[in-house]
Amino acid sequence: MPAQIYLFPCLTDNYGVLVHDPQSGATAAIDAPEAATVEAALQKTGWKLSDILVTHHHADHTQGIAALKQKHRCRVVAPRGEAQRIANVDETVGEGDAVRVGGLGGTVLETPGHTAGHISYVFPADKLAFVGDTLFSIGCGRVIEGNPEMMWQSLLKLRALPDDTRFYCGHEYTDANIRFARSIEPDNTALAARADEVAKLRAAGKPTIPATIGAEKAANPFLRADVPDVAKSVGHAGSPAWKVFAEIRERKNRF
Repeated sequence: MPAQIYLFPCLTDNYGVLVHDPQSGATAAIDAPEAATVEAALQKTGWKLSDILVTHHHADHTQGIAALKQKHRCRVVAPRGEAQRIANVDETVGEGDAVRVGGLGGTVLETPGHTAGHISYVFPADKLAFVGDTLFSIGCGRVIEGNPEMMWQSLLKLRALPDDTRFYCGHEYTDANIRFARSIEPDNTALAARADEVAKLRAAGKPTIPATIGAEKAANPFLRADVPDVAKSVGHAGSPAWKVFAEIRERKNRF
């Protein structure tokens, strides 16, 4: 049976996600931005928490873990490279490791850059990816602990997923990301179409995620740093793609 997903807002602009296997009853929270909203989501769905899959150590993704683990005795899975910075970890994982939520089979991708040990969880059979703060809809995370070349390589891993993969990220940033993206590619028709779609979603009070990898490849400038016209638009024609990415990311930091 396919995975069931429940998306809900947390904190100021975070998202929480529950991933449920209807056959076994297992349910994983992707990160734990705050315990109360995860509890409310569990009550609304009637699901029981069995796992927390952590993408990275930042507090707005981990501060709910302790209370949830104490109440539900759930398993906490965290990136091997950051486990010492995350409390209550039961299992650590890295590149290529398998992760199961009941009968749902996932694989770990190491996607460092935002943090040094950031990971993403991909569930190929369900065409799902949970990417934390590496990739956003029409954006990407700030490069805090890594470097631009590292972050570009991480984005390439995610870009290589099948086009129909639906990805869930950690924040609702799409509207602001589109305003920036249009400063890089003002004539991108896919971006213009996404802008119209997002305006309607936000006007209706709806989330802008999940998005698909295929749609991002057409409209997200951070995934398009190896497109010659994008490099030219930021004054880096002929430069390595990671340097083009670095310029785009720096412009976003100042935008």
